Amino acid sequence: MNDINTKPQRKLIPTGEATAILPLPHDDGPPITVIGTESIRATFDQTTLQQAINSRTAPGVEKLVLNPDAHVGYGAPVGCAMASPSHIYPGPVGVDIKCSMSLLQLDVPGDAIEDRRTRRALIDAICARVPTGAGKGQRNVPKARRVHPQLGRVLAAEGATKANLEMLDIPRQWRHRCEDAAHVGHDDTTDALYNRLDQLIATDRFPAFANKIAQLGSYGGGNHFGECEIVHVDDNDRARTVAESFGLKDGRVAFLSHCGSRGFGHNLAMGQFKSLQQHFNDWSIPYPGGDRELCYAPLGTDEADAYLDDMALGANFATINHMLINALVLEAFQEVLPGATGQLVYFISHNIARKEIVDNKPMWVMRKGATRAFPAGHHALKDTPFANTGHPILLPGDPQRGSAVMVADAGAEQSLYSVNHGAGRVLGRRAAIRSLDQKSIDASFDDKDILTNCRNYPRDEAPDAYKDFNEVLHSVKSANLATEVARLQARFVIKDASKADD
Repeated sequence: MNDINTKPQRKLIPTGEATAILPLPHDDGPPITVIGTESIRATFDQTTLQQAINSRTAPGVEKLVLNPDAHVGYGAPVGCAMASPSHIYPGPVGVDIKCSMSLLQLDVPGDAIEDRRTRRALIDAICARVPTGAGKGQRNVPKARRVHPQLGRVLAAEGATKANLEMLDIPRQWRHRCEDAAHVGHDDTTDALYNRLDQLIATDRFPAFANKIAQLGSYGGGNHFGECEIVHVDDNDRARTVAESFGLKDGRVAFLSHCGSRGFGHNLAMGQFKSLQQHFNDWSIPYPGGDRELCYAPLGTDEADAYLDDMALGANFATINHMLINALVLEAFQEVLPGATGQLVYFISHNIARKEIVDNKPMWVMRKGATRAFPAGHHALKDTPFANTGHPILLPGDPQRGSAVMVADAGAEQSLYSVNHGAGRVLGRRAAIRSLDQKSIDASFDDKDILTNCRNYPRDEAPDAYKDFNEVLHSVKSANLATEVARLQARFVIKDASKADD
């Protein structure tokens, strides 16, 4: 990444209470759309803005949006959406392919988990089934649902088909509550993914494949989590109507999960960066903004086809990973609270590239830390349960200020039908570890009666490391991108306990 001190200082030009533009150098093309109130825009540092400029002026990129959660990322900022009809970029998808959110609505009243002993039993039951942390897999917990590598090959190539869900004892109707239940290869076939995966394994470019498959049904480290919530539907007619169509139940328990494609997707993504960067070096191709992390491939080339296939494999893994986590969480609730039932509300990605129609033409929309936001009547929702309402948008804030379920409004068109994927960091991990006090963090969870599986809550994941979630939501609402349907109140949190204990 270039030193930002050698670059001119970028300035945002307000266009409304929660909108602004970032002009391109020399006004060379339409500016970048920025979503955020004045106080949120103040959280965008110069490196973030320069990454946005580098990405927007890269070959083939026609549009770029910065969302309120924007901060420095891998080549492109986290919290951006960008569109191209001609090129694909790994950076604006990221190394955790199809990192996603999912929400399981349980038919359990909130007061059933008021007792701390019940919540502690639920934490133990979930952790006995769902491992957490980098490199952890099914063999690290006693009640995981084992997946043989041969089945793992099928799951990566085919995704959440009815047959695959049934083999894993996951309710097959959950696939209708997925943003994309199954991804296909560059030529729109599953065969391309089988061929690509077999090629990677045969040429030893996918080491420890069996170990990666064993990570299905697990949370990673960092900002990945599982969170037990109480649902509070907004007190207005629209929110109640939309909540009913989503399957949200006011005052009932729900479970929110944040995870992606684990080591499986990371292996594929890093292999792609290495391969494309070698191609750039061999052919002396200049990097956009001089940033190696903004390597790319023109669509239709062998390099682009390989990336699209690898991304689809990682995305299918991430989908199955979430489906399995939710099935295991439901099983844990049923162990502690016999008779509990649950239904998937939605599963939605914030690290993926998808073919969509932008300005009446097909483009690849790359969302890095950005969530799709299609409103009611959008053509892509035809024949889905959400055609008349818009689909659920799952936005994690932090355990203490809550998370939100939203639904898109027509104004989302201005943001490439995208909204932020959460609150977004205001402190980098090292800065958070240096500046935040461990005793104060742990005491704040005790004060709010929020249990965790960690002896000490990770300092780099503390609420104060993130932006003000209420101000982030205010930005989204004021820009007319989406409307809040429900707020989720955390009652316990599951994180990477091994790292926290260190």
